[in-house]
Amino acid sequence: MKPKVYIAERIPKHVEAYIGEHAEYEKWDEQGKIPRDVLLEKVKNKQGLLNFGAQIDEELLTHAPHLKVVSNISVGYDNFDVQAMKAHNVIGTNTPYVLDDTVADLIFGLMLAVSRRICELDTYVKAGRWEKEMGRAHFGLDVHHATVGIIGMGRIGEAVAKRAKFGFDMNVLYCNRNRKKEAEQTFGAVYCSLDELLQASDFIVLMTPLTPETYHLIGPHEFSLMKNTAIFINASRGQTVDEQALIQALRQGKIFGAGIDTFTQEPIEKDNQLLALPNVVTLPHIGSATLKTRVNMAMTAAQNLVKGLHGETPPNIVEELK
Repeated sequence: MKPKVYIAERIPKHVEAYIGEHAEYEKWDEQGKIPRDVLLEKVKNKQGLLNFGAQIDEELLTHAPHLKVVSNISVGYDNFDVQAMKAHNVIGTNTPYVLDDTVADLIFGLMLAVSRRICELDTYVKAGRWEKEMGRAHFGLDVHHATVGIIGMGRIGEAVAKRAKFGFDMNVLYCNRNRKKEAEQTFGAVYCSLDELLQASDFIVLMTPLTPETYHLIGPHEFSLMKNTAIFINASRGQTVDEQALIQALRQGKIFGAGIDTFTQEPIEKDNQLLALPNVVTLPHIGSATLKTRVNMAMTAAQNLVKGLHGETPPNIVEELK
């Protein structure tokens, strides 16, 4: 008998067909996120769950006594209550590697957009305010030959370092739990403390996972160390940054600008003060959102799910759940 699966996210037809070859499945086929009460009902008799960001916690696991595998269509897994999953003997998987270059591209897009004030000046032109030659007040900053500091030198961090070094002749600093000798040899990256990185960098790129240790990793103290010409980029998780401290740093000119793809509350609240600031570019958490990458992520998640349900070891088990 085939295992039973619930697909809680809309996925491409060929990925759905692949799952159907190996499991019986039901799926969420409506626009928007699946309501929590519907998800709890649907997982009651399922062994597998294909999921994007729904919380996998004690409540859900209690509703799903037969659950064996939860496969995230994302590299992040802060939606996993790891201790609860361990207690219920449920493994969790994610989709690393697939999106590294796509997210790194977006990070550089943010770096360029903020430093050259692309979004701000686009609005300026469209509003009919361009009536004479642009003066110093509208000048931006160079990316080439600047110094980028990468906080979290994982796979995406290394993809950013590659673009920085070989595409823009940048100096690369990094802060990480462990030294990455290969990154140092390949990209000339220099390992340093967080404080040293913040003080020396023209661009600060935050790419750490969200853990109890990284919650509000960047706050008032960290912004106070940055140059007033620094540009801060967050494409990790919103909770890694004290958002009020970021707002104050931008308002008071402690930093030049910011490019933000993730927020404390998502979707962002309409009264969030970041939305009123001209020196910040705000994106709706689209780091991996290209057609090709999202299709590849869905297939990787499906393969993880199928392997786990059929007694094989999925290649992308979250480390804490091995």
